[in-house]
Amino acid sequence: MVLMEVNSEFLIGRIYAVHKKTGPIKIVLPIISCLLLLACIVFSWMYIYRGKRAKKKKQKKLMLGYISTSNYLQSKNTDFPCFSYEDILSGTKFFADSNLLGRGGFGKVYKGALEGGNEVAVKRLSKSSGQGIVEFKNEVVLIAKLQHKNLVRLLGCCIHEDEKLLIYEYLANKSLDAFLFDHARKHVLDWLTRFKIIKGIARGLLYLHQDSRLTIIHRDLKASNILLDMEMTPKISDFGMARIFAANQNHANTTRVVGTYGYMSPEYAMGGTFSVKSDTYSFGVLLLEIVSGLKISSAQLKMEFCSLISYAWRLWKAGKATELVDSFIAASCPLHEVVRCIHVGLLCVQDHPNDRPLMSSVMFMLENESAMLPPPKHPVYFALGNPEGEQASESTSSSNAMSITMLKGR
Repeated sequence: MVLMEVNSEFLIGRIYAVHKKTGPIKIVLPIISCLLLLACIVFSWMYIYRGKRAKKKKQKKLMLGYISTSNYLQSKNTDFPCFSYEDILSGTKFFADSNLLGRGGFGKVYKGALEGGNEVAVKRLSKSSGQGIVEFKNEVVLIAKLQHKNLVRLLGCCIHEDEKLLIYEYLANKSLDAFLFDHARKHVLDWLTRFKIIKGIARGLLYLHQDSRLTIIHRDLKASNILLDMEMTPKISDFGMARIFAANQNHANTTRVVGTYGYMSPEYAMGGTFSVKSDTYSFGVLLLEIVSGLKISSAQLKMEFCSLISYAWRLWKAGKATELVDSFIAASCPLHEVVRCIHVGLLCVQDHPNDRPLMSSVMFMLENESAMLPPPKHPVYFALGNPEGEQASESTSSSNAMSITMLKGR
């Protein structure tokens, strides 16, 4: 009995001793396990983060190398926002047809949603388009240089293998031509909205020509390149054909004439010479389109007139300028204001560049009803041999890049 009691005490002592030794282990082991798990998570995150940073650096290096042929970028420390190709694929649902917003000679534009739910428009340059390569370089050069409420904002870009992508702010109302030339939608464009759009485009061009750090000639101003936000504020887009001018430069020549039929100035279409006055001419065409609701080469004009310019000039000379006004707004708009816009439009499309006003003068004429306007001279008419909206092909001879069936002055 005494032996049993001694053994029991001994056993209890052993258990107590073991428990005393294992107690701290039970506490320490979970702590060590948690620390190891946390360390693994941190190292994994660092690995992924560093991988992404390395990929971004590689992509940026690739992009800088790709656009290094730009004379303006040489020796410039410019920051270029880059997007990952995976994010763009996910945001556009792998470039799904349901996300397609439009297409052109450069490629296709898709709607996308990036991190945080921000909606964007992604321009995917065509792999087979030589023009798209030039466009990509041009727009990236301008990415950090242009900030104005009447210019579309370029958010960044991406290069992945042979994919070249440009990411813009998304504008829900798309382009001006979707309203202006659509019989079912043009009622949205009352005169106040049209006049707001006209002045907004003029301000955007004035900024490009005079107020920005660079002098920039757009060279492809047309209704489809004017995008509209929710408040119908116009934003000039598509700087693929734009050219940067030096401080002491006021015109240039090219043997590679590119643009859209009807909007090109005579000196550019026929001789490859362009300047800020080339954009003034395009603005004049666009202004006449906005007032009339007709395209520059509208089928409604082909029976009697070779273009909208010839139609507008004939009415102006006959004292019937009000007949040019779109029937959707004719009954509700102030005719003196509309006629003034037609007058400004005809000044902008005059044959000789020196006869056309600068955009600073255009803005002054549009905003000051008391300002005296000089009489317009009769313009040169282009009979357009190609369907509206097609882009001129690139050529080593400027005279061959346009298909003009007839050139005549009246």
